[in-house]
Amino acid sequence: MPLRKLRNIGIAAHIDAGKTTLTERILFYTGVTRKTGEVHDGQATMDFMKQEQERGITIASAAISCQWNNHNINIIDTPGHIDFTIEVERSLRVIDGMIAVFCAIGGVEPQTETVWNQADRYKVPRIAFVNKMDRSGADFYEVVTMMNNYLDANAVPFQLPIGAEESFTGLIDLIEYKAYNFTEKGREEISIPADMIETAKAARITLIEKIADFNDEIMNLFLEEKEIPCDLLKIACRDASLKLLITPVFCGAAYKNKGVQLLLDAVVDYLPSPIDVGAVVGTDLIETEKTHKRCPSAKEPFAALAFKIINDPFVGQQTFIRIYSGLLKSGMPVLNSTKGKAERIGRILRISAKDREDISEAGPGDIVALIGMKLTKTGDTLCDVDHPLLLENIHITPPVIELKITPAVRKEQEKLGEALRKLSNEDPSFTVRFDEETAETIVAGMGELHLEIIVDRLKHEFKVDVVVAEPSVAFREAITAELDCDYKLSKQTGGKGQFANVKIRMEPNPGKGYEFVDKIKGGSIPAEYVVSVNKGIQKTILEGVLAGFPIVDVKITLLDGSFHPVDSSDMAFRTCASICFKKGFMRAAPVLLEPMMKIEVNTPDEYIGDVVGNLNRRRGVIESMRRYRKGSQKLNGLVPLMEMFGYASQLRNISSGRANYSMEFLRYSPVNATIQEQALKKLAEKKEQE
Repeated sequence: MPLRKLRNIGIAAHIDAGKTTLTERILFYTGVTRKTGEVHDGQATMDFMKQEQERGITIASAAISCQWNNHNINIIDTPGHIDFTIEVERSLRVIDGMIAVFCAIGGVEPQTETVWNQADRYKVPRIAFVNKMDRSGADFYEVVTMMNNYLDANAVPFQLPIGAEESFTGLIDLIEYKAYNFTEKGREEISIPADMIETAKAARITLIEKIADFNDEIMNLFLEEKEIPCDLLKIACRDASLKLLITPVFCGAAYKNKGVQLLLDAVVDYLPSPIDVGAVVGTDLIETEKTHKRCPSAKEPFAALAFKIINDPFVGQQTFIRIYSGLLKSGMPVLNSTKGKAERIGRILRISAKDREDISEAGPGDIVALIGMKLTKTGDTLCDVDHPLLLENIHITPPVIELKITPAVRKEQEKLGEALRKLSNEDPSFTVRFDEETAETIVAGMGELHLEIIVDRLKHEFKVDVVVAEPSVAFREAITAELDCDYKLSKQTGGKGQFANVKIRMEPNPGKGYEFVDKIKGGSIPAEYVVSVNKGIQKTILEGVLAGFPIVDVKITLLDGSFHPVDSSDMAFRTCASICFKKGFMRAAPVLLEPMMKIEVNTPDEYIGDVVGNLNRRRGVIESMRRYRKGSQKLNGLVPLMEMFGYASQLRNISSGRANYSMEFLRYSPVNATIQEQALKKLAEKKEQE
């Protein structure tokens, strides 16, 4: 099938907007499934993980292919919960277009804005689907207004609902100016209801006016009051949506099978093919300012991006890739340009949720899984060995919450280590480190639910029973003062001794991370030992000094030093630099940095006082309050993560279960002296107990 008839799309939204239900209906109408699986009974095709079925939410993005109107559609269904935002991030990095699903009652909710911003980052064209039009409180027009006010979406209704809530029966297509009714037998064309003719006419004129802003031919026909051909209007609408000038808005009720076929028509009509997206741009491996283009053609050199890894119990590690150019064949050698090493392609699989099919080759636009990749991780570029390039990586937010984890049975330590290695390979937002001093494994993730799922998978999928300590905040350490520090290491042990002498300047480096500057003159320290000094400091930075947390935002300048022709060594300079750094760090007004979270709370008006008071007690700062919808308000603010444990259940109690919130990491900020003293005391007590 020609590339222009391929659509790579993602379905993304706030949690519980109906993404997975919509996907299930798409699979049913495209003939992939014979019956619709439901989220609430754990039978959804796309939610095939045990943890997804138990909780009724999507945790991992799942890919599946289907056909509609002689077009191939690759669909990625993504999670809505903020703890699994990496799944949305990496999916948006490789798709060409997106269906943004909105709840007709909730409208623009906390995670909606996050997803929208992620799509903006990768310039993904999108259409909107206002779902749950049959629910009490559904308001299509209010959702469109919210999209324009909060997302700056330039949302343009392409359909109007006939009725709302229980009386929602059908849709008016404003492009073709036709009406459809939905029954158990499917959709049927009907006359536009008499009481909606004027509304529909006005809405169609508004649509044409919007499109006329971007299309001179339509502008001329509109000014001359001539009839605008439907095909011309469709072409102009497609062009405007591909250029991100408008967001076409559709509506329906996926659970009741209303509006799904028309949405599939819209995917074909208004979302891009790989040809529409055009060439992908990569960086030259040697001259980093130089770029290379790869057009979506089988004749171009091979280029692909690995965006997801799954450990399958039957076939082993599956590495999901999106191919941008060239042909990929089983057995062919490729270059992992991110790692600078060669890989050989084993099996190529086309994946449909939990089902798989072996294929011998794949081409531009394809999303496939590779078996047998040894080095490739999320965000790595695979390319032709003779035509190397590096594609844009995937943005990964740092983890902010930690757990200490140990196997229930000591002899399973190795089994636990292997399971954690596989899980961290799958999920870049989940990290694992081993504390050698306490002999404990520390895992870090994006939130309590994220780590809860990890622990659940360890127990059921990897059969490792684990004991988990209470969650703790992943602090960072930094200095706030500038100072010079020197240290001389001189040890004689009978044989060859150890000698090193370094003088360094350390200073705060806000927002710029770790920086090392060599200002040695006259060879007072040989070049190979300068490298040793840098390595010694870097190791100490990872381990921390104040409380064992990584140190950030510090600039080190190596000013002077001396060496001994016999007793100096790489290890001596590493040790000397480490001790010098530690001594200087404790004199440079060290502080703990805590993760600050951006929080958004949606609450009914009657609970606003209690919600604000509770956040204030948690050291939260309210930045803005705005009308969310009738009778509700939306609060935006900042709050320290260390104050937010157990907030979900407390918010439920405060608001009788009617308020909801979303939280994501924003930045690290210094804690005040009192909080720092309390935190350090608590950490010391924990170590004593352990």
